[in-house]
Amino acid sequence: MPYINVKVAGSLTIEQKREIADDISETMLRVCGKPKPSCYIVFDEVSRENWAKGDEILSDQDAKNNQKN
Repeated sequence: MPYINVKVAGSLTIEQKREIADDISETMLRVCGKPKPSCYIVFDEVSRENWAKGDEILSDQDAKNNQKN
């Protein structure tokens, strides 16, 4: 029983989650022979203020990029 955890900074639409889940479960079937119904896929949508890249919080990067535009 594969357990796949997908973490993203920000949010996904339900349509995006469906497509990602389909692609991941299809890959697990093709590569590992794991039936799609045996794959558990969890989406963790992390607020960009709770995610950093190096020493910079992503929401701070967003604010800086918005000021440039």
